Amino acid sequence: MESSTLYVGNLSFYTTEEQIYELFSRCGDIKNVYMGLDKIKKMACGFCFIEYFNRDEAENAMQFLNGTSLDDCILCTDWGLGFREGRQYGRGQSGGQLRDEFQEDFNVDRGGFGKQAQVPGRRGIHSKSLC
Repeated sequence: MESSTLYVGNLSFYTTEEQIYELFSRCGDIKNVYMGLDKIKKMACGFCFIEYFNRDEAENAMQFLNGTSLDDCILCTDWGLGFREGRQYGRGQSGGQLRDEFQEDFNVDRGGFGKQAQVPGRRGIHSKSLC
């Protein structure tokens, strides 16, 4: 049986591994979930890798769960290159996701650090529709 790995992005920083299992196991048997971590703080940073035992089940998850809302965030799925140690860490200079370093606004539902949240004394913009 060929295993297949999905990348799931745009997760809330507060989404748990259990929530990922609950949602994505509806499409098939999950071998592993690897939560994306800030490489400095070792806290969730908005993405994960999901490894399925079967490629057909992974394809179903990618097709049916892409665009699904979880913790008020719209998930995006894509094929992962497979998991190896080190890939669970964010690649941005701050330790988190690179895309968050270019994000102009801060979404309190998602968490993380947009540019506005990093400026002392400024509050971020709250938007429930996009994460």
